[in-house]
Amino acid sequence: MVDVGAKASTHRVAVAEGRITMQPATLALIESGTAKKGDVLGVARLAGIMAAKKTSDLIPLCHPIALTRVAVEFAVDPASHSVLCTATAECTGQTGVEMEALTAASVALLTIYDMCKAVDRGMVMGGVRLREKRGGKSGDFLAPRAHDAT
Repeated sequence: MVDVGAKASTHRVAVAEGRITMQPATLALIESGTAKKGDVLGVARLAGIMAAKKTSDLIPLCHPIALTRVAVEFAVDPASHSVLCTATAECTGQTGVEMEALTAASVALLTIYDMCKAVDRGMVMGGVRLREKRGGKSGDFLAPRAHDAT
């Protein structure tokens, strides 16, 4: 692991996003709350939060971080038959939370796939990226606006 012992402890925030696209009927199932496995977005939110907390167990050489906040939000887009996931991770520490935010978004999308795969195996996940980060020695980062919705 990279030695971060000499780095200043600062407030750090990272925001990641990703999208899952599906058949219109699958999106309707999610919106109505009638999926066989239950509340798809509620379970996916919980899975994303849990994944952020386990990031250092999943990614080799990733520092364990004492997260102070993790939020996972969804925006349903009927026009593109998709769900946009936005994950935010925060801490006060010596290393950033980008991997935690990216892991949360990825696992939330995977959970949506898992909960709906019985009705739509053709769902496509994509566009997982770091949208923003604040804090730390390298300063702030804001990604350019995504051109591709998937």
